[in-house]
Amino acid sequence: MKFIDEVFITVQSGDGGRGCVSFRREKFVPRGGPDGGDGGKGGDVILQSTLRRRTLYPFRFRRQFKAKNGAHGQGKKKTGKNGEDLIIEIPPGTLVSDTDTHDLLKDFTQPGESLLAAAGGRGGQGNARFKTSTKRAPRYAQPGEPGQFFKLKLELKLLADVGIIGLPNAGKSTLISVISSATPKIADYPFTTLNPTLGVVQPDQEESFVVADIPGLIEGAHQGAGLGIRFLRHIERTRILVHLVDASNIDPQNPLASYETINGELAQYNPLLTEKPQILVLNKMDIPGTEQIAEIFQAAVKDRPVLMISAAAHQGIEALKLKIVEHLANSI
Repeated sequence: MKFIDEVFITVQSGDGGRGCVSFRREKFVPRGGPDGGDGGKGGDVILQSTLRRRTLYPFRFRRQFKAKNGAHGQGKKKTGKNGEDLIIEIPPGTLVSDTDTHDLLKDFTQPGESLLAAAGGRGGQGNARFKTSTKRAPRYAQPGEPGQFFKLKLELKLLADVGIIGLPNAGKSTLISVISSATPKIADYPFTTLNPTLGVVQPDQEESFVVADIPGLIEGAHQGAGLGIRFLRHIERTRILVHLVDASNIDPQNPLASYETINGELAQYNPLLTEKPQILVLNKMDIPGTEQIAEIFQAAVKDRPVLMISAAAHQGIEALKLKIVEHLANSI
């Protein structure tokens, strides 16, 4: 399934049914009078978050949504049937905004939340409603009110406790496959991960948490370079970040280059991202020669703690899990 995290749709509620102009025509009922019924209400369009949806992929094939119209009123004061509501299911973490006004209508942060996106038109009143002592045979009724029409933007921001960030090929996909049951594509070339991957981690004797593998960022990502800002938005939802650095690719002359590049992109996209707690991790420590590089890196970051792991060799993984649990407990 292709990962879709931004779509534009149109929603239109149902029109109300028109009222009926009718007069009783029954045997033994002289001067029967008006008996036109009211029109039915048009159907609403409702957005509802559900765990059955993980992405906005279904909207790739359908962008226009219209609820049913209300039925027209009938004689014998019969009210027309209300139009059926249209419920559109979206994944939790979706922001809904009006494309014309750019107003944020709702931020769906939990499953089971709903938003009335377009209210159905009210049904018109039949001529029986207009009978008075002086107007005994009204020959008119109300038309139904038209439904509402809106253009909406749906933007998905993944809901995860932990976001794994780093340059392409830093080992993010390998790490999430080791600490969770997620099975992302893993290869030895940059930009292997094209879509975010979610995984659930269950530490021993601790509450589980959700980890997101964010596709690799490069310098200029906030301006659209590489995979661009498309996936930077998903970092905004996370509580803490695991900053993964490839120890085998560190330049001894400038050991903090990759680390500063990623943090610079976060700051330029949204300065608040730099305030999120970060766990700094050196990966691929099983490769010969990385111990000396790690010492240089640790000296460069000074007093900041650095975890040493090898996701491929499953080294230091339990220590990383414990550190994540500790940070999550402190971020509540």
